[in-house]
Amino acid sequence: MKDLHSHMKECAAEAARVARGVRADRWDTTTTCADFDLRTLVNHWVLYTSHGLEHRARREALPDELTERDFTADPDWAVAYAAQLDRAVAAWADPAVWEGDIDLGEMSVPAKDIAGMVIKEMAVHGWDVAASTGQEFAISDEAAAFVLTVVEENAEIYRQYDGFADPVEIDPAAPVFARALALSGRDPDWTR
Repeated sequence: MKDLHSHMKECAAEAARVARGVRADRWDTTTTCADFDLRTLVNHWVLYTSHGLEHRARREALPDELTERDFTADPDWAVAYAAQLDRAVAAWADPAVWEGDIDLGEMSVPAKDIAGMVIKEMAVHGWDVAASTGQEFAISDEAAAFVLTVVEENAEIYRQYDGFADPVEIDPAAPVFARALALSGRDPDWTR
C-alpha cells in the first residue's frame, strides 16, 4: 500500500503540473485520443483521476453534478484540479481505505486494484494531455513500472470497451513508460 500511495502522489503531482501548462485557447484542438478534443479529454481526466479517486476511497458513486460538469469552463480549473487531487490522495492515506472491495454496480473490485487503475489513468491521460499540448509527462521508473504492470494486467479488458487501441510496435528496450504507452495503444512519439 505504501508504494502504491507513493506512486499515486507522484502521478498526481505530475498531473497537476501538466494541467497548469494547458492553454485555454486550445480546447478545440485534437489530441492523442482520437475521439476526444482537448476539452473532452481534460474533463474526463479531471473527473476520474481526482473526483473519482476521492469518491472511490469513500465508497461513493460520482453524483450527476460532477459527471455532467464542464470543469474547463472555470478559468481556474487547473488550480481546482490540483486541490482536488490533493484531497483525493489524502483520502487514500488511510490504510483502511486500501482494504476490501469497492462496489462498481455490476461487480466489486479490490480497492488496491481500483487505486492502481486510477494511477494508470493519471499517468496515461496525463501523458495524453501533455503530448497534446506540447509538454512532457515525466514520472520515475518505479512509478512507470507500476503503470506498465497495470496496463499489462488490464489491456485486453480496456480494449473490449474501446479504452485502449491496438498496441503500438516499440523497441523492447524502450523506456518503461514508453512501453506502457505503446501497450495501451498510444504512440510514445506522437506529436502535434
